[in-house]
Amino acid sequence: MLDATVELVGRHGIAGLRYEDVAEIAGVHKTSIHRNWPERDRLVADALTAAADDTAQLADTGDLRADLVEYVLDVGVGLGTPRGRALVQVVEAARGSAEMQAVVDGVFERRIDVLRQRISAAVARVELPPVDPYFLAELLVGPVQQFVARRRATLTRAYAGILAVADSRDGSAAFET
Repeated sequence: MLDATVELVGRHGIAGLRYEDVAEIAGVHKTSIHRNWPERDRLVADALTAAADDTAQLADTGDLRADLVEYVLDVGVGLGTPRGRALVQVVEAARGSAEMQAVVDGVFERRIDVLRQRISAAVARVELPPVDPYFLAELLVGPVQQFVARRRATLTRAYAGILAVADSRDGSAAFET
């Protein structure tokens, strides 16, 4: 039911989400959905929270540049999926709903925590000077969101590499857009 919800929000937005459609895709009766999620916002929030946990993983291979390129690429590819489009819909809808804003904030905080851990490891290995993970996340992810949204295109590895430039040989790092 949660996967069906994400798929439908990605296609039609939150306003276009109908319990009947969720039930049809999920192969359940709509009363099952109503029983578990009597409020549509709660259904959407639960679906996107579950979906967001699978997106934009950040490895620690010991190569900061490669790890950041993969992270940026994962974000870009993820935004082009039904889950990614659904998350964008929720971000837009969050402006009018405290519950949806809490979902968006929670997803972003989980991503920042992952990035914070990787950044701390990079700083400890002198791959990177101390940097605010929130600021770095905005520098890396903001342009990706713009690229995918405006161009309706998939982010390529080459573009991801442009966004995440780090030279671990001398410990310096630069992040360019």
